[in-house]
Amino acid sequence: MNAEIIAVGSELLLGQIVNTNARFLSEQLAEVGVNVYYHTVVGDNSTRLKDALVLAEKRADLVIFTGGLGPTKDDLTKETIANHLGTTLEMNDDAFQSIKEYFHKTKRTMTPNNEKQALVLKGSTVLRNENGMAPGMYFSHNGRHYMLLPGPPFEMEPMFEKYGKVAIEKTLGRKETIHSRVLRFFGIGEAQLETEIEDIINEQSNPTVAPLASDGEVTLRLTAKHESKEIAGEMLDRVEAKIMKILSPYFYGYDDTSLMRELSDRLKEKELSIAVAESLTGGQFQSQLTNISGAGSILKGGIVCYTNEVKKELLSVSKNTLSIHGAVSEPCAKELAENVRELFKSDLGISFTGAAGPGPHEGMPQGTVWIGIAENGKETRTFLLNLGGGRNANRNRTVKYGCYYLLKEIIKDK
Repeated sequence: MNAEIIAVGSELLLGQIVNTNARFLSEQLAEVGVNVYYHTVVGDNSTRLKDALVLAEKRADLVIFTGGLGPTKDDLTKETIANHLGTTLEMNDDAFQSIKEYFHKTKRTMTPNNEKQALVLKGSTVLRNENGMAPGMYFSHNGRHYMLLPGPPFEMEPMFEKYGKVAIEKTLGRKETIHSRVLRFFGIGEAQLETEIEDIINEQSNPTVAPLASDGEVTLRLTAKHESKEIAGEMLDRVEAKIMKILSPYFYGYDDTSLMRELSDRLKEKELSIAVAESLTGGQFQSQLTNISGAGSILKGGIVCYTNEVKKELLSVSKNTLSIHGAVSEPCAKELAENVRELFKSDLGISFTGAAGPGPHEGMPQGTVWIGIAENGKETRTFLLNLGGGRNANRNRTVKYGCYYLLKEIIKDK
């Protein structure tokens, strides 16, 4: 079964609210093996809504509508669909009683136009609204299926999970589910990654392999379709093994994890402490690390050393280093990492110094960054970045590179 989701509401087109319903429904439909190939957004206009419906019918077996079931004149969804399908609307007694009870419970006055919300497509399966007023509907016509859901997510989501999904599963008869796994990579661009696994992508059918670049990272979503969760898992394992033979140096985690979360977990696992000296990142590394529960067991402390005076006075960077090499230099990064580790008596010290932008800093081009990592009893490592983004992008990516180098170059050997 292929589905299209049509969100109805001019407020979506105006950018006044975000269409989170489409994301939720796509995830839910994937679980029951329904493919979603199109998301459509249309305003509160009957003509344009009908045009969107006619187009959706050409490419989907199931059309799901969210929004436009309210009591006002611009709520036109069910009227437009009834007219298009040649059916009528009828009062649903259970829905009407539920609406009256809702007003009584909330101590509000029910106006005549609220009765409109109890109208449903004649012959449809009514989906009860347990968190609001307008009921949902599931209607089949000429081999195609239509589902109408309320727009507010706090009404729509529980309705779909409890009643809508069940109706779809009954239609499907055979419950084939979709299982996904996300592989996360850093230190490789999307173009290079796709080139490296081009043969795997070209051969994909089931499971499918979909690359996505975001915020300096690349993810691969592996998706397998099968009735058996176990067999689907084995299918994903096989394609993952092929990918990891090529891309394992850049891999850092699965699904919803992050570089900082992985770093936090590894530091805890190895019982390692860290201290941080941040110039261009301005405290972002420490902020992100302390957003994760349990940071107190691994972070000894840190200093935001934005000026050369602070670098000299609090972190003992030598005057010669700053005057000869400058703050944006390998020697400065090295001293910062070593001295912050010694100051806080930690196992590891990491430093960030560079030219975030806009423009050069101390003669160094925008995007020039040095990262230093000091270890107790080992030679300090330094890493040079030449980033090409704007100020905030450079700062964000610097923090991620710090996590990545700690994970891949330092902690992996412990």
